[in-house]
Amino acid sequence: MTGAGGGAGEAPAVRPDSTAASSSGFGAFVARARAAGTLVVQPRMGMADPLRMRDGLRATRDAEAVTVGTITLDSYTRTGDLEAARRALAEGVGLNGYPIATHPIDTTRAVLRGVTDARFPVQVRHGSAMPEHIVRALLAVGLDATEGGPVSYCLPYSRTPLREAVAAWQRSCELLASTREYGAEPHLETFGGCLMGQLCPPSMLIAVSVLEALFFRQHGLTSVSLSYAQQADPRQDEEALTVLGRLAGELLPDVDHHVVLYAYMGVFPRSPGGARLLLEDAARLAVRAGAARLIVKTTAEAHRIPTVGENVRALETAAAAAADERSRPALTAVRGPHAADRLDRLDGPDVSDTGIEAEARALIGAVLELDADVGRALVRAFAAGYLDVPYCLHPDNAGRARTSLAPDGRLLWSSVGSMPIAGLADDGPRPPILGSAGLISALSHVQRTYDDRAADPSAVAPSAVAPSASGAAASGAAPGAVPGTPRTSVPPPTTSTPRRELGLTT
Repeated sequence: MTGAGGGAGEAPAVRPDSTAASSSGFGAFVARARAAGTLVVQPRMGMADPLRMRDGLRATRDAEAVTVGTITLDSYTRTGDLEAARRALAEGVGLNGYPIATHPIDTTRAVLRGVTDARFPVQVRHGSAMPEHIVRALLAVGLDATEGGPVSYCLPYSRTPLREAVAAWQRSCELLASTREYGAEPHLETFGGCLMGQLCPPSMLIAVSVLEALFFRQHGLTSVSLSYAQQADPRQDEEALTVLGRLAGELLPDVDHHVVLYAYMGVFPRSPGGARLLLEDAARLAVRAGAARLIVKTTAEAHRIPTVGENVRALETAAAAAADERSRPALTAVRGPHAADRLDRLDGPDVSDTGIEAEARALIGAVLELDADVGRALVRAFAAGYLDVPYCLHPDNAGRARTSLAPDGRLLWSSVGSMPIAGLADDGPRPPILGSAGLISALSHVQRTYDDRAADPSAVAPSAVAPSASGAAASGAAPGAVPGTPRTSVPPPTTSTPRRELGLTT
């Protein structure tokens, strides 16, 4: 399956391949699933071998869930070292992802042919601060959905100056947006809600996610998604996701958008039971807070790269937990027959306002006041310390912000540095700045909590939701189990919508 033709650099720079998924409509697919009352689930998956990559996509497509596909790229491609990627392929050296800019165009088109279409769009995931070569490569093979951002793929992952990353992402957005001339609706997901993976308070995640989405819109994108990573306290996460959805609706009214939740990105439970419980809680959180898509993790996460089979099981576990959560009478009664009916959770009894929205609005407003151009505003904001990512060592990050983890799992600011949020969410003295032992303990908090839950099904869980009428308790026992009884498997989804019913893009 090597195909004729050269590398992606020899292809037309912008015009998409009409034989592949150039009109897949990633955002439109998610919107249809959401309107049908179904959570879209998505794996992290990338293999260097084209046949294995194709098999992985087919397995994802055929899972008992409504899914979208992922092609995750290798580290050499991410950093632009294409010569190293070529040597690795020639010498049979293993890569940790799919080298889309190195495999011949026809090879990748063959990977996609007959697999991806309007019923199964595919997103390219990469991690690059300078992604132009990746965008050109994915467009050349007919894909038009990817993710990242000028801040979120620069500060945590590279030493690239932020100013250079902003310029590169501007050019990349404009390349993606140019495909609309050929009938595509390219989609770009901000990774801003996943900064550092853990120990970053929700207001910062929301602010960067929204600001990157505004940057995408400014440079021509009309279909975007805004990310948020599951943290350690479900109540705080539900409040944060509600705020993110509200701000996106307010600030991006003319853009097709949805919220995507990432299953916990920090130190994962070591036991299969703990990992499964954490994933199920992520799926339930996504449903309660109105997220349209969930990036899953597997039971192998703490040990090694998961197999395709483990990814499929994670997709199906998440889909079943989401369907069970959606069937709870309380949600059905409040939301109405369609999950797309929005619920303002901050006005309800389950979610209190702890100041996340006030902080996020202050951060976003302070940045946007610096310059009408969002990219220049972001550069100036980091230079002034108006945005400051805790524990991030990038030279353009002020590095004065610090956080702490409360006993209940809530993330709190220990120091806000020069950020314009002092006093907005204070309810007493700030917690002390973590020392090395405290930091290590905080980083492993979720792993310990969920492994303990798996070992003791009767243990109290850190969930904000009462047991459903069917007996599925998000706060302790696995879905489908009554506390104090042996745990059973998640019941089959009864409210999910088969993929065939979602139809084609119209």
